[in-house]
Amino acid sequence: MKKAVVTLFASLVLGTFGAQQQVAETLHRRSYFYAGGKYVAQGNSSIMEGAMYVERLTPERVIQPFPLLVVHGHGMTGTNFLNTPDGRQGWGDFFLSQGYEVSIHIPKECQTLLSTFDTFTIESYFTATQRSKLWPQAILHTQWPGNGSMGDDTFDSFYASTVPSLVSEMEASQKMKEAGPALLDKIGPTTKPVILLTHSESGPLGWILGDSRPNLIKTIVALEPGGPPFVNAIFPPPAPARPFGVTEISVAYEPPLSSPDDLKRVVASNSSLFTCFQQAEPARKLVNLMKIPILVVTAEASFHAVLDGCTVDYLKQAGVKVDHINLGNVGIHGNGHMMFMEKNTIEIAKLVQKWIVGNVDN
Repeated sequence: MKKAVVTLFASLVLGTFGAQQQVAETLHRRSYFYAGGKYVAQGNSSIMEGAMYVERLTPERVIQPFPLLVVHGHGMTGTNFLNTPDGRQGWGDFFLSQGYEVSIHIPKECQTLLSTFDTFTIESYFTATQRSKLWPQAILHTQWPGNGSMGDDTFDSFYASTVPSLVSEMEASQKMKEAGPALLDKIGPTTKPVILLTHSESGPLGWILGDSRPNLIKTIVALEPGGPPFVNAIFPPPAPARPFGVTEISVAYEPPLSSPDDLKRVVASNSSLFTCFQQAEPARKLVNLMKIPILVVTAEASFHAVLDGCTVDYLKQAGVKVDHINLGNVGIHGNGHMMFMEKNTIEIAKLVQKWIVGNVDN
């Protein structure tokens, strides 16, 4: 395949809303593949369900020893990592420029029960949290490029990129459990594990992948992973979730679990926003995730500024090696949940890259 500067399907991200900027992108070649999937009967024939569509972007010079795999969050697609909604360099291109091969999961259409974020939810929780003030840190949000409201070019571009997603996190987890290992097997053999980058609701999917194929994941970078343990918080209504602590479906603990009820929980802290649960001591260990160094990144103004400490504490209690970077504590201020699209996105990407270099043994 000839090398060419391509737009990485930027039209899917930018829509027809006329982004304010266009940037030259890193020279690379693009390919794609499908992973997983199974045939199921339909009438007198069969169809395939559960296959993952992945785009592989390879820079002119691959100088990093391990490829980067990006799995997007709820309501999003992998295109959100290609460019920002206002046309600036995205994380995909940044990591290409650093010599990484980048694979990005972009969902196929599926016939199942779906939900879509409405504009009010996007504005209140992601792009204009300083107006909604639904949690204390929300007023600190300053980094979204634009006013964060319907009718603003950048907001409209971002909202056009959102897609319906599975209502059931259990179903999403099971689909990842079935197709994710096949994806890792396709990207590289055991001698070439991936650096896994997750965001939000794909965070628990990353824990499932790490549990399924710890030998094929070099490290996990979790941008505000879905949590906290055992409950949904901030987004109403509060309800039980993630019965296996940080996942919807079973992962390996030591001592082993016969059912999620074996995970005895205690209240670590309680507030008007949520209750933080940890395991009762002695805590069971996440024996496969213990093999993988993990970075959790939390933005200063995000609702995850309330939640992520509880998730990190749970992982550490279960024996997992976790570094937790609160962006505000390292001088990076004003970001929300969509930090990888915001005005200072490359500053955050450089911070992540520095951590990867310091924590990945060649």
